[in-house]
Amino acid sequence: MTEEFSHKATKPRKLDPDHLEELARIVVDCGYQLHRALGPGLLESAYELLFCAELKARGLNIECQLPVPIEHRGILIENAFRADILVESRLLVELKSTESHAPVHAKQLLTYLRLMKLPLGLLINFGAAAYKDGVRRIANDYYASH
Repeated sequence: MTEEFSHKATKPRKLDPDHLEELARIVVDCGYQLHRALGPGLLESAYELLFCAELKARGLNIECQLPVPIEHRGILIENAFRADILVESRLLVELKSTESHAPVHAKQLLTYLRLMKLPLGLLINFGAAAYKDGVRRIANDYYASH
């Protein structure tokens, strides 16, 4: 791990776990720092491992590759899908490494948000040439208070 990715001297941030917008800002910044340092072109799995390490270094509680069950009409599918990253049990982050977002990516994330009963998700595509072009907010009946 390069010095640029090492946050050992950085103290974990104290934040209100209910403050979703602050969580989203921290997550977007972590992604920006990673994209700035490495650029596009790596496999999604590489970005995910490094991104999870960055989030942990910032003092956030995260779950990576979280199996999510679905129950419908009495039928339970234990491992219906895997959520890439769940931050502080409140913010879902789905990572991609493609040249551009496909419409299905946003639909997929919205479905995950609905099934998990979460208000907000971030779709982050590390494959985009410019980081800002690869970040999308997806809301599930959520409106920011500011």
